[in-house]
Formats: sequence, structure tokens, C-alpha cells
Amino acid sequence: MKTTLNTILWLALIVWMGAEIFFPIVAAVTFKTLTPDTHTAGTIVGSLLRILHGMGLVCGLVALAVLALGPMTGTFTSQRILAPMVLLVAMIAATAYSQYGIIPAMDRDKIAAGGAINTAEPENPLTVHFNKLHKLSRWVEEGVLLMGLVTVVLVAKSSS
Repeated sequence: MKTTLNTILWLALIVWMGAEIFFPIVAAVTFKTLTPDTHTAGTIVGSLLRILHGMGLVCGLVALAVLALGPMTGTFTSQRILAPMVLLVAMIAATAYSQYGIIPAMDRDKIAAGGAINTAEPENPLTVHFNKLHKLSRWVEEGVLLMGLVTVVLVAKSSS
């Protein structure tokens, strides 16, 4: 049982953190490849971000469930998994905020600007708000990645 729980936990963390690490590379390549058409590049990256968030939410909930089961099965001690569990809850909350708060607001700005934010004037309040949300989205993703890396370290320490 311990091996099964450990395997599920590590797979959940690997999938989520691997996707978080790989996502900025995919986004950069997409925008570089589609340089003149930033609207299409943004649409592709936005779709991929929604997939990343879905994966993250599932992986986070699985990891959280495994950690919660850990003390009952003798896989982990309660004291050693508290910090990783708190970080996972924060990661799940940040991911949900981005998925259900930031992205829909960015979509509303794009629609209000005529469908493509890059065609609106830079001083347009919709463009300014969109750019602010985009910056916030990047900060949230970076925070999730950082918390995830700390979680991996803490889980590795609690396993030894």
C-alpha cells in the first residue's frame, strides 16, 4: 500500500510540475512561431493554459488525498505532511483563481475590445486591464511552480 500511495503521489506531482515547467517553453515557441499573429498565438496559449489548469487541479486533489491517507497507512507522519498539504491547498486555490477568475476576466476584455486585444489601442482601458490581468496570471503561475517545487522537496524529505 505504501508503494502504491507513494507512486500515485509522485506521479501527480511530476505531471503537474512537469507541465508547469514546460508550459512557458510552449508559450514562447508559440508566440515566436506566430509572431505577426499574436491573437492566434494567445488563443492557442490560452487553450493550453486551461488544459494545464485542469491537469493541475486533478493532480493537486490526488496528491492532497494521498497525503491525507498517508498517516492512516503509515506512509507519512502527520507532522511531516502538514506543510506539503498547506502548499498543495494554496496551489489548488491559486490555480482555481486563475482558471475561474483571471482567464474569464481576460476573455471578457478581449470580447469587449472586439475579439482581439492586440487590435485595441494600448491606452484603451480594456487593453490596460487585460495586460494587468496577464501580468497577474504570470505571477500566479510562477507562484504555483515555486510552491510546487518546495512541495516536492518537502515530500522527498518526509519520505526519507
